[in-house]
Amino acid sequence: METAEKRILNSGTTDPNKILPMKYTWARTHYKAGVANNWTPDEVNMQKDVETWKNPAALSEDERRLIMWNMGFFSTAESLTANNLVLTIYKHITNPECRQYLLRQAYEEAVHTDTFIYCCDTLGLDPDDVYTMYERIPSIKHKDEFVVNMTKSIFDPNFTTEGTENIQRFVHDLVGFYIIMEGIFFYAGFVMMLSFLRQNKMVGIGEQFQFILRDESVHLAFGADLINTIVQENPEIWTPQFKTTITENIKRGVELESAYSHDCLPNGILGLNAHVIDDYLKYIADRRLERIGLAKVYGTENPFPWMSEIIDLKKEKNFFETRVTEYKNAGSLKW
Repeated sequence: METAEKRILNSGTTDPNKILPMKYTWARTHYKAGVANNWTPDEVNMQKDVETWKNPAALSEDERRLIMWNMGFFSTAESLTANNLVLTIYKHITNPECRQYLLRQAYEEAVHTDTFIYCCDTLGLDPDDVYTMYERIPSIKHKDEFVVNMTKSIFDPNFTTEGTENIQRFVHDLVGFYIIMEGIFFYAGFVMMLSFLRQNKMVGIGEQFQFILRDESVHLAFGADLINTIVQENPEIWTPQFKTTITENIKRGVELESAYSHDCLPNGILGLNAHVIDDYLKYIADRRLERIGLAKVYGTENPFPWMSEIIDLKKEKNFFETRVTEYKNAGSLKW
């Protein structure tokens, strides 16, 4: 079988177990980046976090609210992400090298879920409080419902990716999953939690969010490459109407995340307020649009230049320099 016969979708003649020779080397690159990023939450010392959390004077009520809101959203969002991967996306992606990356990503989502178990246990948080916030807090509930509704097509047991309309539905759901959920909803939470790290507060949780961000950056890159390749192989799906639909979905995602940010930060804290996060959301939304070949909407500058290095991974070594325990894979070369 020739490598050229491989396709992301509907590759009925391709043996899904035959990964060589590879056609989509970007999938292999993302897989190896994920392996090089390997970490577990219990590597991170949270003693200072415990002392800070139990000291009533160490954090303001607004700071505690921000932390709890983010714990409530991420603790269930990571499980939602893992379910999307394992139950639907893997099933419809027929390419073996892409499937290998999806397995790696599923493992990372399990690590992220474990992170919030570890944080809840260490800080002594009430799990019923944290893990039901997506039901009790409207701004969290609306985000989760939006993603669930946007990705419901591929949960249909009779769904297939045969035909132009179904491929459009699949790409539509991939955008909801990778671009909006992981690329917009997650990133506002990252900037909130990493602002604590800059102030040397809740440094253990901040460090774990830093590691999650590093993983999510690769997830987002893989998702964009996956979407772009499906569009390249099926150009008939990329109609003006479909592009408008995708753009409107991303804009709606920005609106929902903005409402959540204002809920998290009703009064603002040192160096951070909801209006500045609104600008950041618009900035990253433009980047996500451009990444999948769509026009920018907002034209906003990045209000958090200190985040660029972390998010863009331009200096990978910074992650290792800030770790409590150095981690290096013996077989891992330069990225």
